Amino acid sequence: MRRLAKFLNGYKKEAVLGPLFKLLEATLELITPLIIALVIDRGIAASDKPYIIKMCLLLILLGAVGLGFSVCAQYFAAKASVGFSSKVRYSVFAHLQTLSYSDIDLLGQSTMITRLTADMSKVQTALNLALRLLLRSPFVVFGAMIMAFTIDTRSAISFAAVIPVLAVIVYGIMFITVPMYRRVQGGTDSILHKTKENLGGVRVIRAFGREDRELREFKEQNDSLARVQKRVGYISSLLNPLTFAVINIAIIALIYTGAIQVNLGELSQGDVVALYNYMSQILIELIKLANLIVTITKGVASAGRLGAILDTAPSDRVGTVEDFSPAEYAIEVSDASVRYPAASEPSLSGISFKARHGDIIGVIGGTGSGKTTLANMIAGFYPAEVGDVRLFGRSVTDYAKDTLTSKIGIVPQKSVLFSGTLRENMQIGNPSATDDDIYEALKIAQADGVVADKGGLDAKVEQGGRNFSGGQRQRLCIARALVKKPKILILDDSSSALDLATDARLRHALKECVKDTTVFIISQRTSSIMHADRIIVLDDGEAVGIGTHNELLSSCDVYREIYDSQFRKEDIV
Repeated sequence: MRRLAKFLNGYKKEAVLGPLFKLLEATLELITPLIIALVIDRGIAASDKPYIIKMCLLLILLGAVGLGFSVCAQYFAAKASVGFSSKVRYSVFAHLQTLSYSDIDLLGQSTMITRLTADMSKVQTALNLALRLLLRSPFVVFGAMIMAFTIDTRSAISFAAVIPVLAVIVYGIMFITVPMYRRVQGGTDSILHKTKENLGGVRVIRAFGREDRELREFKEQNDSLARVQKRVGYISSLLNPLTFAVINIAIIALIYTGAIQVNLGELSQGDVVALYNYMSQILIELIKLANLIVTITKGVASAGRLGAILDTAPSDRVGTVEDFSPAEYAIEVSDASVRYPAASEPSLSGISFKARHGDIIGVIGGTGSGKTTLANMIAGFYPAEVGDVRLFGRSVTDYAKDTLTSKIGIVPQKSVLFSGTLRENMQIGNPSATDDDIYEALKIAQADGVVADKGGLDAKVEQGGRNFSGGQRQRLCIARALVKKPKILILDDSSSALDLATDARLRHALKECVKDTTVFIISQRTSSIMHADRIIVLDDGEAVGIGTHNELLSSCDVYREIYDSQFRKEDIV
């Protein structure tokens, strides 16, 4: 919580007024037993009905005022906790946007989702209850003890003996359960990851008949989480019984000694009732405090997880250069290697090549050869572990992030559209793009017909683009990248769902209409890259061939093998 305390700065007034009104309500509650004692000793004992009515009206008034104080406290606490959680949620989400691909890989998507939802909810609830009860409950407990001493010192000793015992119980259980709640949240992350993975790959799981295995693995993780939750639940459940037992023993002792003192004339019946009410108040407040501590314990564990994200510094270097300068080469890669987080071996190693302005570079290789890694390295998503990647004469790490994102258009393997309209999707990379700019890009991407069939740029896009086919999504994603008018365009196997004729028209349009842009076409189809100015052949993370189509057919065994597997040998020219 301390790590996130700065987010309460805009709600200092509410954070003070909430507890203040609760303390005022608690003060009225502490006065109530004294009034009841007066009703018994002066009103009922003397059969003074006017006095009884007057005291009852006073009790009603105190109750109404206390209710008003309670409502005000709830309002200010809710305002502070909701505003606080809103700020934290925004800051965590904004911080996630600054993290590199490597940082996000290490954190994990399921963990980030859990922390922004379940953890954030626990922190908000804990703060709300803390503002209302964290001061009120101790105030009532110690206030009741002090009031008891004003009535009778001998009877109040039982109050002084009970409170330390209860403190040991409450804080001992809290000390044990805090680490366990952290484990529970970690187990929740694992469950969410497994669920997300299964929902995303449900077709594959069913196609390969893996339902039983996935159910078994999910059951193991779920049972493991349940065991930890039960264990922490068992320990937490000891709070109420133990506090009830201690308080009830104290009440028995109080009634016993009070009865003796009443018989001896040392105490009045009203005093005994007042002492009993104070002991009951202590019982109620300690039960509240025990439950509050459980909630705060969960909130503290969740706050630590949120703070861990905010403490994660972006691992990539942030440059300051804000534009591409004229240079002989658009891209220069010198003996570069890339290693993913926690990987034992680099995914790319010893890659070197140069690309001029307007060149079309093809990249081909088998599955897992490092094609996507090469695209991510050029775009600056994953830094080169060794070697150098230079764009327009400068290292990619010298450029500001905004420069790279505005000057480089990348279409990843998975085509993603966002809910909204087609126009909003097309303007993601260039919010100032006009309809003419968008239609020009759509025409190059062979997607103008798709938009026309859907009713124009105002057509609705469902979440993830579910109302479009795979080929339509790919063409729209290519158009979205072209709307940016990038200096470097990377198409990472983004035409895999297109038929050969559409793919050929797309490549021809790119060559004719985007002449000043350096284009990387990553594909597993030889037909998609065979007309490129140069082709990079990757195999197991290494460049085993660089050249034109004809040069590679005669000099690169890997390229020739890929080509032969896709074309009949008698068709080779």
